[in-house]
Amino acid sequence: MSVVIFVEGGQGSAKNACRQAFRIFFEKVIARRSFRVVASGDRGSAFKDFSLALRQNPDDFNILLVDSEEAVQGTSWQHLAAREGDGWVRPVAARDDQAHLMVQVMESWFLADRRVLTAYYGQGFNVSSLPGQPNIELISKRDVFQALRLASKNTKTKGEYHKTRHGFDLLEMIEPNLVRAASAHAGNLFTVLQRETAA
Repeated sequence: MSVVIFVEGGQGSAKNACRQAFRIFFEKVIARRSFRVVASGDRGSAFKDFSLALRQNPDDFNILLVDSEEAVQGTSWQHLAAREGDGWVRPVAARDDQAHLMVQVMESWFLADRRVLTAYYGQGFNVSSLPGQPNIELISKRDVFQALRLASKNTKTKGEYHKTRHGFDLLEMIEPNLVRAASAHAGNLFTVLQRETAA
């Protein structure tokens, strides 16, 4: 059995960078590296790829990983069914622990590791512009992006935060244990990954 993670992200030419960044990040979580990352592009494509994999590769443990985009109500599947713009019905073959959310967006995870943000952006990075809320799941998507832009806008080499130019570099660098401590949903994902790759 293989573990396959279908992630939202990596539009067009950024797919390779997205896949590599998530792989490097998850390699810090999983001791046995028997897993694969599929960068599906937009969130709808991630759900379609995941659903197809359930039918075509039922012996794999397939995982759907997308942004929650907003505060989460209920389970991951309940959130994805109720959220306007998604309305996704859990496939019959999918288990509760096969849908996972980056709450509220991938960039929320960066806020858990201020040391990496400061080192990456260097001179001019304003760490005081980042939210003081230790539970990163409570910070809205809008506030996450605004904080990253404000903190980085005066940096000398990187400049203002840019999802494609900076996001995947940062994902490779951040410490998963800090993300786990700041996000219950991330902690659940890591627990499932560790369990399934150890089997």
